Amino acid sequence: MYETNAEPSELASGGRHESESGDAGALPRPAADPAVNPDEIIENVGLAVDLAGVALIVCGAVAATAAFGYRVSRRRGAYQGLYRLYRQDLGRAILLGLEVLVAGDIIRTVAVSPTLGSVAVLAAIVGVRTFLSFSLEVELDGRWPWQQAGTRTDRGPG
Repeated sequence: MYETNAEPSELASGGRHESESGDAGALPRPAADPAVNPDEIIENVGLAVDLAGVALIVCGAVAATAAFGYRVSRRRGAYQGLYRLYRQDLGRAILLGLEVLVAGDIIRTVAVSPTLGSVAVLAAIVGVRTFLSFSLEVELDGRWPWQQAGTRTDRGPG
C-alpha cells in the first residue's frame, strides 16, 4: 500500500484530489525510490579498491616492521642482512599496494568517465606507478624484470 498525505475527505472519495498542476481526479503518487546509478556504483567500487591498496601498503609496512623488530630482538650483531630483508619485505608490500591502486584508477577512470583528459591523467598515473614498480623490483631483486634470474646489476650493498 502506498503512503499518502491525503485528507480524510479525499480518501473517502477514492483518493482523488486536485494535483499541484490542477488535474482534478489525479491519484497521489508514491514517493519515488532513487534510481541506482551505475556510475556511482563503479565509482564506489574504484574507491573500495583504492582503500584496499592503501590498506595493503599500511598492513604490509606494519607486518614488515614487526618482523624486522622480531628478527632484531632474536639476533645480536650484523644487522645489515636484517635491514636488507626488511627493505625487501617493505618493498613487496608497496609493490602489491601499487598494483591494486592502479587497478582502482583504471576502474574509476575508464569505466566511469572515459574522456580524453581522464585517460591522459590515468596514463600519467600508471606511468609513474609503473616506474616506481620497476624501481622497487630492481631494488628488491637486484636485476631488471626482463633479465635472467641469475643476473644481477652491479651495485653496492643496499
